[in-house]
Amino acid sequence: MAPRLAAVLLAVALIAVIATTTPWHLIDLPKPDSALDFTAAEIARQNQFRHELLPWSTASWVLSLLVPLGIGFSPLGRRLYGAIKLRWYFAAPILVAGLGLLASVITVPTDIMAERVTRKYGLSTEDWALWLRDRAVNWLLMAIVLIAVALGLFAMARRWRTWWWASAAIAGAVLVLGVSFAYPVLVEPRFNDFTSLAPGPQRDQLLELAKQDGVPVKDVLVADASKRTTALNAYVSGFGSTRRLVVYDTLLKDAPPAQVRLVVAHELGHAAEDDVLHGTFIGALGAAFAVVLLRLLLGAKMSDPRRTALLLAMIVAGSTLAAPVQNLVSRRIEARADYHSLRLTNDPQDFADMQHQLSVTNISGLDPNRWRYWMFANHPTPPERIAMGRAWASGHGSVVPPLVQR
Repeated sequence: MAPRLAAVLLAVALIAVIATTTPWHLIDLPKPDSALDFTAAEIARQNQFRHELLPWSTASWVLSLLVPLGIGFSPLGRRLYGAIKLRWYFAAPILVAGLGLLASVITVPTDIMAERVTRKYGLSTEDWALWLRDRAVNWLLMAIVLIAVALGLFAMARRWRTWWWASAAIAGAVLVLGVSFAYPVLVEPRFNDFTSLAPGPQRDQLLELAKQDGVPVKDVLVADASKRTTALNAYVSGFGSTRRLVVYDTLLKDAPPAQVRLVVAHELGHAAEDDVLHGTFIGALGAAFAVVLLRLLLGAKMSDPRRTALLLAMIVAGSTLAAPVQNLVSRRIEARADYHSLRLTNDPQDFADMQHQLSVTNISGLDPNRWRYWMFANHPTPPERIAMGRAWASGHGSVVPPLVQR
């Protein structure tokens, strides 16, 4: 009864936190209409880009699921484990790393085709050596995390046959907190170099904006994103002493200062609401619930490392099933950050212009089908974001006319 009760309590807590802390409604929005703010040529370019890209990116996604699911939920997983003639604490990590490497290798052809499309449209700037290096680092980092999870679960299940799930649930929650806290200083530098924004009027303006917002920001970091992409972006990561505000060097180079200010105001909204910490807390609850669910599904079998491939398959299946809910919450959090930037800057016209430029430069999807929207969209669509700016302007005595008519 104990694991069932724990699963119910964690599920209720998870649902309650999501239901009560997610900003479900901010403002009444008009129906988004991409034709109001994007020219026919811009819409056609976005449609053509996605027409060429999505078959390859979708194929990669499907293959990345089929490898762990097909092996883990079949006898092949146990046979592969049995072929590794080593003690379990060596065999399990080898199998975890090997399955991850297999999934990465199998998707190389489709990922190459997707990369060729992004290069054709000028979105990707990285050379093939950097592309391969990024794949290797991604595989290594993911393998380290999954090996730690697998070893920890099997060790606890073998040590405490009955109550392993309780300590494992706590450990899972702590792992999520630790990874989120350390991510900016341990993971991000593996991919980008970061420098402080050079002294000058723009730096002073952004720090003053943060001060005006009541968000303590000691520095604004610039990521050398241009070695990989022409996309414009900024983000906040970490929490507490590791929290950082980062802007892409492409954003500083290609966007007008007023639009950079609005992007930073959006990120300040994340910092003001402690969105990273909020998401980490939800993730910690989710990890604890997942561990208890493993106990209910596998029982004493969790102490058997021959089920390493099955464990990976269940992690992949759970992550995939949780994606629509995670994206739903993320879209609402991002909408709140947009709303925050509008309140902080009182500049809905530049907000609309900024969303338009980001979308055109990043070739963002303007009207994805419902399946892709729920499965992959963790931000509102550009027409939805511009509609918010237009609605906010209307409620504050100003007008944002359709951008294509200006």
